[in-house]
Parts: sequence; C-alpha cells; structure tokens
Amino acid sequence: MSMEKKEIKDWGETEMQDFLEEEGLEEWNELFKGWFLGLICNFGAYFVYPGASHNRFEHSVGVAHLAGELAKALRSREPTPDIIDDRDILCVQIAGLCHDLGHGPFSHLYDGIFIPKACPEEQWKHEDASVDMFDHLVEENGLKPLMKLYGLNPYGEKENDLKFITEMIQGKPLIEAQDKTSVSSSPQWPYEGRTEEKSFLYEIVANKLNGIDVDKFDYFARDAHHLGMQSNFDHKRFIMLARVCEVNGRKHICSRDKEVGNLYDMFHTRNCLHRRAYQHKTNKIIEIMISEAFLEADEHIEIEGSGGKRLKLSEAKDNMEAYTKLTDQVFERILHPWSSSAELEKARKILERIVSRNLYMFVGETKVCSKVLMSLQPWLHHNLSFFFQKSKLLPTTFSEKIIRVYCKNPKNITLKQAREAFKKWCIDNDYTKPVDGDRVEDLKTWQVQSIASSEAFRGSGTPKNQRKLKTPNTQDMQYN
Repeated sequence: MSMEKKEIKDWGETEMQDFLEEEGLEEWNELFKGWFLGLICNFGAYFVYPGASHNRFEHSVGVAHLAGELAKALRSREPTPDIIDDRDILCVQIAGLCHDLGHGPFSHLYDGIFIPKACPEEQWKHEDASVDMFDHLVEENGLKPLMKLYGLNPYGEKENDLKFITEMIQGKPLIEAQDKTSVSSSPQWPYEGRTEEKSFLYEIVANKLNGIDVDKFDYFARDAHHLGMQSNFDHKRFIMLARVCEVNGRKHICSRDKEVGNLYDMFHTRNCLHRRAYQHKTNKIIEIMISEAFLEADEHIEIEGSGGKRLKLSEAKDNMEAYTKLTDQVFERILHPWSSSAELEKARKILERIVSRNLYMFVGETKVCSKVLMSLQPWLHHNLSFFFQKSKLLPTTFSEKIIRVYCKNPKNITLKQAREAFKKWCIDNDYTKPVDGDRVEDLKTWQVQSIASSEAFRGSGTPKNQRKLKTPNTQDMQYN
C-alpha cells in the first residue's frame, strides 16, 4: 500500500502518515479530535498569560513530528542504518502523537491534584491511562488490519509494533523493570516491543533516564513562544549532533561534549517556565480552586461508561468509554445553574469566584530546599546523559521544593496578620524568610481556612527535620 502523507502547518511543513483519512476511521478521528480540542495546556496560566491558549492536540502533533525527525537523524548517521527501519520511525511518530491521550480535564490539574485527593490510595498515572486509551481506540475501531497495510506488525512475537508503541507511551524506566538478581553490567531487557539492540528508541518520546526527549523539546518551544519568553535551547542543534553510542553494554542517544551548554539551556528553560508560568502563584491558586470544586462535585456528577455503567468524576479514568466523554466542559457543567443540580452549589460557588477573579489570597512562600549539586566526572554522566567525549563541570540534580500558603475566606484575621504569623512559623522552624507578591497594605480581612489565629502557624515541637506546616492550604511543588 502506498504510504500517503498529509501536511500540517505546525513545525513548518509537518508530514504525517495519512491514517485519519482512511475509510473506517471516522469514529477514531472524532474521538481523537474530541479528546484534544479545547484542552488548554494550563488553564490557570491562561488567567496570567492570556496568550497561552494553545491546546494539547497541537503539542501532540509537534511531538510526533520531532520524534520522527530525531529517529531519521539518528538513522542517517548510523554506520549500519538498517538498525532503524521505516517501521521504527512510524511507531515512534504514533507514540508521540498519542503519548498524552490519558490526560483528564485540564491535564495535570486532574492528574496531579484532583485524583491524589479523590483517590489517595491509588497510584494512578496519566501515562497508564494513555496506554489504556490507545488500546481502546485500536480495539474499538479495528485498527490492527489497517496498521498491517501500512507496514506495521501488530501481531509479531519478536518485534510487536503495538507493544512497542504502548511501551514508548508509558515510558517505564529501565531500572524499574530490570532483574535485580542479574550480575551483568547491562540489566535484563524488560521490553517486548523491540530487542535490546534498539534500546535507544525508548529514549525519544518519554526518556525516563534523564528527561531529555522530544516531548520537552516541543512544549518548551511552544510554551515559551506563547508566553512571550526567551528560550535559548536549540532542539534542532541537539537533533543534528545526536548519535547512537554503546554505553555500559547498551545503546543510548548521546550528545557531543560541546553540547553540554545547550543542555544546560534546556534545563534552564524548564526552570524558567516553572518559575514564571507553571508554578506561578496565581496559576496554582486557580488550579487548587478548580480541584476543590471537582472534589465537591465528585459525588454528584455521573458519566456513562461501557455497559451503561454510571461513574463518578474520579472513576471515569478507569473506564475508557466514560473517559472519552470527560472533557474540560465539566467546568461549564458545574458553573451554570441551568445545566447542573442544587447539589453542585458548593462547587459552583468556587468556580464563580474564579470567573469573577475573587481568588484565594496569597500569604507567602518559603523554600524547603534549593540545591544544585556539581560534580567533576571524566566520562560524561549528567544524570545519565551521555556524551561522546570528556565533559567538565556537570550538575547532577536541579531540585526545589516550595511551601505556599493561601487565604480562602474573610473572617477573623487580616492578610497582614496571616503573613506575620507565617513569617514567625518559618523562623521557628528554620525555613527561609517567606516572600509574597501582593500588597501588604491591603487591610481587607481574610481568614486562612481552619486557622483561627496565628498560633496555628507555630511549630509542632518535633525535631527540625520532621516539622511540617499544619495547614490544608500548603502546596508543595517540586521539579527536577
């Protein structure tokens, strides 16, 4: 069958395999578009940066394009180019296109804030849901025969393309699946989609070894552009200079030693995006408020799944038919009285505060830890980032954890009093001096929920390394 392609105006002229035009794929096409269109990558950030209104569909198209570009670049520089064939490249592109299928409403808000609170006993990740959704779409639409027509092998035993795609989407670290009883320098190969000879292919879409992958390449460039921020990281140069090299008995994607500065820029860009946008105080306030509205609405919203089963907001993720119906429109369903019941009144009032900009007030923040560990290593090892030759001073860890406190409802305590109490708590517990971004002279009365006086901010009397802030509004944020 001829490999027809369609052009998408995204990263210039982006060529994609023409799957969506095939007969019998209308349902899959609608599901795919419906899942992504309208999903703003970060809803809270939109209130701070109104221009940042791109969606996850655009991002997924970009990841698919860059995944194909990196795979092709690696093949062009291989002494034995047959190690990367057309099937590999197509599988990598499909994995890039479908890697975020498992995100719920408002993406990481649903995955990282709402679900841990609604289902604290579950160890659920959106990557697992992405795999489940991909399998669901393949089965429901009978895509295996069509994949066969396009040269893929969804039935193979040695190299199963369906398994390969889902393994790349899931991005499970090798260290988690290795045989710990093995004494060889290279751990036992845990994957089924490809043999160990092609281990480097698992580092293209979701690289769990060091986080350097095309997923980040796309959203760094895309988010920085829409946020009006400068990004010095050059992903095109990284792709141009990347090579496949054998390290400790296994093949990895490696960079030239002189590229260490470009990779510094990549991690610096991520740091800037987190500080200025993803972890912006107003952004996090809005995310917390939406998650609290979802928690209030969880028992009162039902979504129909397979077999007519009715599922709660927090349960839809376990039923792919219901999950396809769970979109950002749940916000509107809660917000408007004509479309929701009186049982949603508490949730509705929270969302009304967001729309009217009556947000929780920011008290302050303090750093739990801030470190950049530097080490001198002869053969490059940047948190498992591999280079061709010698490298120099390389950071092994970039991490920062922040405690933030917000005021919810006006009652007995002024914002100034809350900030003074938080400042004293930080001093008593040996945290850094808190900072705030609001005007202290605003003397409107605000209350920190569950805190009747400044005494609630005092230390608990436990040893310094065990003390924790006693407030339900503390928000810990970490990025590595």
